[in-house]
Amino acid sequence: MTGLPTPTALALSGGGLTLVHEDAAFVVLDKPAGLLAVPGRGPDKQDCLSARAQARWPDALVVHRLDMATSGLVILARGLAMQRALSMHFEKRRVHKRYTAVVAGELRNPDPANGWQTIELPLMIDWLNRPRSIVHAEHGKPSLTRWRLASPQHGPGTRLELEPVTGRTHQLRVHLQAIGHPIVGDPLYASEAQRALADRLLLHAGWLALPHPVSGAPLEFHSPCPF
Repeated sequence: MTGLPTPTALALSGGGLTLVHEDAAFVVLDKPAGLLAVPGRGPDKQDCLSARAQARWPDALVVHRLDMATSGLVILARGLAMQRALSMHFEKRRVHKRYTAVVAGELRNPDPANGWQTIELPLMIDWLNRPRSIVHAEHGKPSLTRWRLASPQHGPGTRLELEPVTGRTHQLRVHLQAIGHPIVGDPLYASEAQRALADRLLLHAGWLALPHPVSGAPLEFHSPCPF
């Protein structure tokens, strides 16, 4: 997909976010790790990306989410019509996302050319241990993740590029745990030793591509990996 030049990120005053793109149809924000995407339960969980965005754009509506522990790019629609249009983009898989992660251990790509590999395991919510998800052959929903090695490799573990083809809850985190390489710093799916290797979940949504919901022009947005 051919992209337009990446907009210059601007500090979003008073919000602790970075504005990557703004127009009449939608905004793209760069969410820091540790910030909820939408309000949680209780008065202490009302500060979130959507609330901060709505302080500047009262018509901003959530289209998709990132886990609280994950950093990176998030799209918010401007109004109900654009929310419906962008939601359809996601449903029809017209939105392409790419993440950077560091996983525990040494994960080798069997392809010498470092082509994309796949993890295809059905996932479902672990209702007795929410908010966790689990692999479940009988009741899980089809789930597909693509991965390959990322450059440069440095630090503990293995640096990967990830593309979620489906969008299940905690999909990337559960798929990587299932193949024996949890994401470093993961408070839910990594061992105590693997969590201790970083002070945050090493997962960042660094690339988004989609057609503009009004003009259809191809767009790409980038966020530099903070780890």
